[in-house]
Amino acid sequence: MSIELRDRFFALSTGQAPEEEVARYRAEVDATDAEPVATLDGLAISWHPTARFKAVRFVDAERIDEGVRESFARPVETAPYLAAVFADPREMSFRTFENILPLDRLFSGVALEPELTEREEFAKDAYTFSLRLPDSARACLEGLDALDLYVPPLNAGSRGGDRFIFHSALLAEALTQAVAKAMPESQIEGFSHVNPVFRCNRFEPGDANFHRHLDTPYYDAARKHVSRYTVLLYLTGGEGAPALDLTGGAALTDIAPFTCVIFDQRYEHEGAPYLEGRKVFLRTELIFTDPQVTHDPEIGALFSKACYLTGESVFAPELARHADAYYNQVAAAHWNGLAPDATREPFVHKRFRGVDFIANGYDFWFAKSDDRSLAECAAITLLDYFNCKIGDTAFRDQCDSEVIEADDTDWIPAFLKERNGESPVVPFDKSMLFPEPEKHLTDELPSCGCGICGGFFLGPNFDTTRNADIIEEYTRAQDSAKADIMPAPILMMGEDVILDPDMFVVEGDRIHVLGKDSLTPVNFASCQGGPPVPPAENFITTASTVDVAHFLVPPILFEESADCYHLKFDFFRNSWMADHQQSTVSVPMIRPFEDGDIDYDWEDYDYDEDDEDEDDLEDEGKDEIKAEAE
Repeated sequence: MSIELRDRFFALSTGQAPEEEVARYRAEVDATDAEPVATLDGLAISWHPTARFKAVRFVDAERIDEGVRESFARPVETAPYLAAVFADPREMSFRTFENILPLDRLFSGVALEPELTEREEFAKDAYTFSLRLPDSARACLEGLDALDLYVPPLNAGSRGGDRFIFHSALLAEALTQAVAKAMPESQIEGFSHVNPVFRCNRFEPGDANFHRHLDTPYYDAARKHVSRYTVLLYLTGGEGAPALDLTGGAALTDIAPFTCVIFDQRYEHEGAPYLEGRKVFLRTELIFTDPQVTHDPEIGALFSKACYLTGESVFAPELARHADAYYNQVAAAHWNGLAPDATREPFVHKRFRGVDFIANGYDFWFAKSDDRSLAECAAITLLDYFNCKIGDTAFRDQCDSEVIEADDTDWIPAFLKERNGESPVVPFDKSMLFPEPEKHLTDELPSCGCGICGGFFLGPNFDTTRNADIIEEYTRAQDSAKADIMPAPILMMGEDVILDPDMFVVEGDRIHVLGKDSLTPVNFASCQGGPPVPPAENFITTASTVDVAHFLVPPILFEESADCYHLKFDFFRNSWMADHQQSTVSVPMIRPFEDGDIDYDWEDYDYDEDDEDEDDLEDEGKDEIKAEAE
């Protein structure tokens, strides 16, 4: 049934099926439940759509667990390495909203060699070119549309058509050389490269316009990179009304196939579908190096709100228009400063297991109480902002939420005070997960002399917790798990959220979230052993699993009033980069000895030639061990 659901999805995605058939299929999907089969980029995934897994994404198949990889469809004949997966949109955060496809393989071996000719400045700092390519490169670009990798954009309410996003360093490098030769020298001072992330957009006649908007400039504080020009590569030609309209500049009505348009990102612009025929174009930008670029914290705060509201729009669709408006404000502010906004601001009131808080993506408010610390408020804020998983469910999906629009924030303290509950985040001593091992008994029991069984004979009373080799292996496994668990500020043990208060340091008006810089795989080291004793690692098993959340974030700013904590997540301030990683760690334990651990077929075991007790062991030891086991 799951394979049939998977295949029908792609059969119906062509848009040729009757609406009644599509409606029946959607109803069937909505009635289907299934457990995830793998995890990718922190998202649980399924190979077919279900009531939960509805967001289709395309990924490199090699990134999927080998045990289930073959169950995922490969719907693109010309790119068989791309597998289609279905994710739960409720699990997404600002790091996983977009699905950026790796398409460099399509351009590998293709002589791109683009040339931009016939330059014409149709408005100030806005140019058109004719894009000339070898036939093979032209066919490769034309073939992008036939891949049919399109998905509805996140901001579908403010734009028509479909799009997909892909990465190609090869295409970007070739275009970088062409742009450097074709653009006026006065306009490309500091030009670095063409952004290798491309949006492939498709519009059919009758689709809604891509409404008037500003392109948000690319910005990389670490490299001092910022985009200044938008690049549009029209793969198809046609007539629009108009096809591209630059506010305060000029409009393009007729566009020939393989026309390149480059314009200053200060231009607000709008695009309409062609009156006849499909409109397909790529969009990217020109990146410049500018050491003088500064960063306004207020712009960063607004961008943080836009990202947050985009994620919340999955639960409250009315927030999408607010997010879109914020993105446009941010884009305009990069060139003209942040303008005042007279519209009412949206807030999200959330209740998580008895705790009410207000959030907008930058500000997070909590009612003060005797049993609630700043560390607990910071922990809930982190869980919410990054939409971490607790058990198998994303944080935001565990909250009761409502949207509240208001002119200011004066109402928040009294609103929260009336709804003050107990915190679901409890402190925990993580050392309790790692009990000290027993003292080994090697020197306290009679020795068989073999040097293998740890100093005493195997049998029903063999105590694995007192064996020197097993204790050594257990200690190694503990050290490996501790490396992940001990620096983590937040643990999720099943459905319980556990806090390490020592990892939240309050200093002045800041909360520092401590942790480690990066995660390392948790591997239990192995040791050698042989008959009659199995390797010591065989006796190390998992006592429990712990989900750990590590955060690499700037300090969380906060203000404190008589009734309220007000936390501020200034993630986009200056050169700070925000990151978080979540993983599952196994907490080791020593399991008891079982009769099945003995391999009685060990007659051919090759003992060390220098073992003085070899003859005694062969003649007496084996029979004694068997008798003891029996």
